[in-house]
Amino acid sequence: MNAAQAEQMRNGKGFIAALDQSGGSTPKALRLYGVAGDAYAGEDEMFDLVHQMRTRIAKAPAFTGDKVIGAILFEMTMERDMDGIPTARFMWEQRGVVPFLKVDKGLDEERDGVQLMKPMPGLDPLLTRAVAAGIFGTKMRSVINAASAPGIRAVVSQQFDIGRQILAHGLVPIIEPEVTISIPDKAAAEDILLAELRAHLDALPDGVQVMLKLTLPEQPNLYKPLVEHPAVMRVVALSGGYSRDEANDRLAQNTGMIASFSRALTEGLSAQQTDTEFNDTIAAAIDGIYRASVAG
Repeated sequence: MNAAQAEQMRNGKGFIAALDQSGGSTPKALRLYGVAGDAYAGEDEMFDLVHQMRTRIAKAPAFTGDKVIGAILFEMTMERDMDGIPTARFMWEQRGVVPFLKVDKGLDEERDGVQLMKPMPGLDPLLTRAVAAGIFGTKMRSVINAASAPGIRAVVSQQFDIGRQILAHGLVPIIEPEVTISIPDKAAAEDILLAELRAHLDALPDGVQVMLKLTLPEQPNLYKPLVEHPAVMRVVALSGGYSRDEANDRLAQNTGMIASFSRALTEGLSAQQTDTEFNDTIAAAIDGIYRASVAG
């Protein structure tokens, strides 16, 4: 583990940018960026365009470790370059931003009110490549759609099982059991999730740390016990479909949590903007998310 990166993750002021849209979410991300589906033919051109967008974000003057302490990358992004430098190295060496890698392969069908992660048979080789590329940690997402105790228990168990596999490679896993923001029993689901997370964190060996990425809770500071848990390096928040303003407002009420926003970060960015317009827009977004992240 890179000691300077670990220190930045534990104590750095700022937030983590989620630049990890995958094959399923990339068309929507490009559409919001002003690139219609008829602008590319096939996946290769689509991923070329989204990499151009991510590169433009990463090279923006405001996108530095002063406020953006980490960035989550998609596998194809890790395997590409920015300004002729492998992306993970570019993030850390040129921007001072700690690189993470999304490792999950998407979601299974819903069962017991949740969606577990699909199997990841190639995870160990991917983690080996990630270490060689200079990646610090990983991220993997499950989804909770109901206050189902057995479902939530299964989600957290799977996350920690794979988390231990990731830890064995010297990487720090970001465990992400997302609670869908629109469900009627969101607060009850969050209470169950809190109990399950605490039980699994308590069972980790001394000195081992993970990170958590959680939906902004209905009850402010619900997750404060996790922020303070010795097995937790950092608790980050996903925007989950909230607008940037609402996500920032909710985040500011949760002491010790910092943002890890995707769509809320890129809101308002457009391929048609001049570099000055683009850089001003991303700078304003970064400033707002940064203020909400350090408010607690």
